[in-house]
Amino acid sequence: MQDLSLHILDIVENATKAGATLIEIDILEDNNKDLLQITIRDNGQGMDEEMLNGATDPFVTTRTTRRVGMGLPLLEQAAKETGGNLLITSAPGKGTEVVATFQESHIDRRPVGDMGATLTTLIMGNPDLDFIYYSNLDGDEIEVDTRSIRGELNGSISINDPAVINLIKDLFRKRR
Repeated sequence: MQDLSLHILDIVENATKAGATLIEIDILEDNNKDLLQITIRDNGQGMDEEMLNGATDPFVTTRTTRRVGMGLPLLEQAAKETGGNLLITSAPGKGTEVVATFQESHIDRRPVGDMGATLTTLIMGNPDLDFIYYSNLDGDEIEVDTRSIRGELNGSISINDPAVINLIKDLFRKRR
C-alpha cells in the first residue's frame, strides 16, 4: 500500500465486517518524540485469544472467499520498517483496538495520505455507522464526529449526501 490512509481503510473495513457501529480513528504526530501513532478502535464483535494470536499471520483469516488476510500483516510490516510496532488488543464482545507506531522521521515511513478521501469513502459506504476521526499532524488538528453531524442535519438530509461529503472533504483540503 502506497500510504497509511489505505491501511486505515482496510482495517476499518474489517471493523465494519465485525459488526462495529462506532469506529474511532486517531492519528497523532509528536515531533519531539519522533513518533507517528495511528489508533483504530471499534465496538465490533472482537476476537478471541486464538484469533488475536494469529491476527498478523497472513495465512489466518475469517474470510471464506480467500485463504489469506493481508491487512494487519502489511500494517505491521510498514510500522516495523520504521522502527515502530503494531499492538492489537481485543476481546469477544468488547471490540478491537489496533495501535500502529512509526518513527516519524524514518526514511521508510509512508506518508499518511489522503485521509479526507478515506474518511468520506468510509462514510459513503457505511452511512449507518458512526465514525469519530481525530488527527493532530504537526499541530494541525482535524476532528470529525458523524454523530454530531447527524445531529446538525436533524434528519433533513443523509450523511452520505454529496453536499455533506464535500463539506467533510473541505475540512481536509484547507489543511494541505
